[in-house]
Amino acid sequence: MQIPFLSGKPAGRLASLLMLCSVLVPMAAAWGDEDPESLDIMERQMAHLQQQQQALQNELAAMHQQIAQHRARIGGTSAAGGSAGHPLEVTGSGGHVRGGWVPVEGHATQQAAAGEPVGRPHIGGYSDPTSALGDQPTVESVVAHREEDLISHMANNNVGPHNRETVGAQSAGALGSKVFHLGPVAIILGGFFDAAALVENRQVSSGIFNYWNAIPFRDSSNYHTTNFNGDARYSRFSLMARGQLNPHLTVAGFVETDFGASAETTNPYESNSYVPRLRQAYLTLDDSRANTHFLIGQAWTMLTPDRVGIVPRQESLPETIESSILAGQTWSRQWQVRVVKDFLKHRLWTGLSIENPATIYDTTGFSAAGDNGEYSLANGGYAKLGSNGVGLSSATTNYSNEIAPDIIGKLAWDPSWGHYEVEGVVHFPHDRSVINGVGENHTAIAWGAGGSMILPVIPHRLEVRLAGLAGKGIGRYGSVLLPDATLRANGAPALLSSAQTTAGVIAHPNKVIDVYGYFGMQRSGRSYFDEDGGAYGYGNPNADNTGCMTEGSDLNSAALGGCTANIRSVEEFTIGAWYRFIHGQYGTVQAGTQLAYSRVHTWGGMGGAPTTSLSEIFFDFRYLPFQ
Repeated sequence: MQIPFLSGKPAGRLASLLMLCSVLVPMAAAWGDEDPESLDIMERQMAHLQQQQQALQNELAAMHQQIAQHRARIGGTSAAGGSAGHPLEVTGSGGHVRGGWVPVEGHATQQAAAGEPVGRPHIGGYSDPTSALGDQPTVESVVAHREEDLISHMANNNVGPHNRETVGAQSAGALGSKVFHLGPVAIILGGFFDAAALVENRQVSSGIFNYWNAIPFRDSSNYHTTNFNGDARYSRFSLMARGQLNPHLTVAGFVETDFGASAETTNPYESNSYVPRLRQAYLTLDDSRANTHFLIGQAWTMLTPDRVGIVPRQESLPETIESSILAGQTWSRQWQVRVVKDFLKHRLWTGLSIENPATIYDTTGFSAAGDNGEYSLANGGYAKLGSNGVGLSSATTNYSNEIAPDIIGKLAWDPSWGHYEVEGVVHFPHDRSVINGVGENHTAIAWGAGGSMILPVIPHRLEVRLAGLAGKGIGRYGSVLLPDATLRANGAPALLSSAQTTAGVIAHPNKVIDVYGYFGMQRSGRSYFDEDGGAYGYGNPNADNTGCMTEGSDLNSAALGGCTANIRSVEEFTIGAWYRFIHGQYGTVQAGTQLAYSRVHTWGGMGGAPTTSLSEIFFDFRYLPFQ
């Protein structure tokens, strides 16, 4: 006879058998006086159940022996290194936990998924489940989570990985606690439904994505027009599939999408049908024995500041509503192959990544020689910077010529207080010029170096974040997207110096409120030349800025002058708050508001150095069903 509820884990099956035996024994005694045949059937069933019970007892004994051997093998770890006293110590994602715990209604599991300090009070309001339920290792405590999420706890830097409900965590790709199993593969879902709106004192047709390059000057009527825009296109959905290859080797795939892209048929007048956008899609392989972590696919660039170690989905991103994040923020999401290794009980991390390259050129003064990335030079030749997309690429986008991937290195340190990192990047802008029928390739070497730190002034309650990057030819790694290069007289790339920085204070006064304030800045250098009466390059003092302050001058440049005005720097000040007013097993509902002020400064030319600004108020509602 098959009994359906005798499935599951050995301990659960044994408990079910014991309960069944306690019911069947008196029943057999009662039926025996009335029906000898029934008694015979019951005796055979009891014999079968006793055999199953003995088999399960043997299996449990073997499991206890394995656990004892594992504890003996890793014994003394806490006393030996930096993770002493931490309630969770993981050597593999297969459920081997020293000092482990039993989850209470999924809360402890949610903490591990969130990348939160398990077993200690924190802004999410969960308490230590070990205090009431003892110290028993369970497979459930780690089965749903990536190896690096758990290893990151070992650093215990008092910064703590993100609470999953914070917007910075959502930007990085936080997953929820809802787990589904397809055989040996665990499926974890994430994402949210988003409804955002903003009011701005200029007309910038970019929605809640700030495009600082398009903030109008006084010559444009858009400067004098207030604008309202509401948008649900940044609703987001993510999924991770994870499998355990052996007790120390974990493989996972992660994908994340929203509707932040647009297409030729997109319009705001009828269907608002914005196409899906691929935010992230990558494969990871983590080895807890060798302490190495491999990633390939599209993810946040390794230049993006982190909160702990060098760990995917633990990037340190602002809590802002605006989807362009923050002026001066270092980031990109792009294809990469990344190898990371950690040392000293997961406190010292090193990483090397090769990533997809791109170059933003400024061609002020150079006229287009066609619509396919060719620009006329002053000497009669032309420079070929890239080509418009074909096939499945965008036909309206010019893809820059690139000769090699970007090379990025990072070193991160997690002492007992704070997170600190330094990084560097090398980039190789590449183009071709043709002068008097003779073609020549040109390659420049761009570079950048920077770092970031998180200072937990009050651990898990108040923190200060500082980050910066500086170099030449790396403007695209900043939110403002200032140019990487312009052109020399011979058509070769002329690299532009670049610097960007952010500073923020983030407070969590209680488990349902987040308050933040940030300052961000990005600036660009200049490179130019004059030839045959023409002004070429970025920031040329002979550029025509005479019409930048007169409305309508861009419609009649011959009479009133133009507005060349290359951007020198952009600054942003912003404050905001989030309130999680519904939270439970059905997910989280939160609302936020943000005030932002941006100011644009330009390089001086004929007519001066005009400035412009943008003031915005953002509102947002989000439902996170999995968090």
